[in-house]
Amino acid sequence: MTTLDGKVALVTGGGRGIGAATAVRLAAEGADVALTYETNAERAAVVGKQIEATGRRALVLAADSADPEAVRAAVDRTVAELGRLDILVNNAAVFLVGPVDGLGRDELDRTLAVNVRAPYLAAQAAARNLGAGGRIINIGSNVARRAPFPGLALYSMSKTALVGLTKGLGRELGPRGITVNLVNPGPTDTDANPADGPNAQAVAGLTALGRYAAPAEIAAVVAHLAGPDAGYVTGAVIDADGGFAI
Repeated sequence: MTTLDGKVALVTGGGRGIGAATAVRLAAEGADVALTYETNAERAAVVGKQIEATGRRALVLAADSADPEAVRAAVDRTVAELGRLDILVNNAAVFLVGPVDGLGRDELDRTLAVNVRAPYLAAQAAARNLGAGGRIINIGSNVARRAPFPGLALYSMSKTALVGLTKGLGRELGPRGITVNLVNPGPTDTDANPADGPNAQAVAGLTALGRYAAPAEIAAVVAHLAGPDAGYVTGAVIDADGGFAI
């Protein structure tokens, strides 16, 4: 038996990058997995096939995390079509950077809608369905701990908000046997931030390990938090950042 047999997970932003790696890893651990994507249906469908290749059920949902109704509907459809919900991974995010006097109201509103409001609403909807042993895992960012370059104030602010969300929900849901934790990935080799990108060498040099993570390495941390061995871990902020914050 694998550690998540009989469980159902929802991974927001699961069509690519860390979200896709997490969705596939949770399936490999035995969970049926729903995932949301915003625009790239073809790529999300590939992730769905990878989940099914593990022998688990996949549910691929189009949902813009900036839309409150779409966020709630993703949770509701997961429960309706996969029968339950045990694990929520709040992974979907936007990364809008620039000088504080160069980002306008639109950028502010979208960042807060996707990176802060959506995790809150998804957790709110999930909490109505999670039972004892339930898991909420938020995906933050290393730049919530350390902003090494200018232009990160908006994104850093949005990801720092997840610390408060995680700790508040951990306290509130703990009596029900539900854990809530936050993973702060460091630089990770994805399409949006490739390890061979123009600034990658400098960014990698800010970590103690001197390299980018593979998405599967972040997914492994999430899978541990989702499993039974992490049942006494809640309200924790876990830096899977290669030593970026030290």
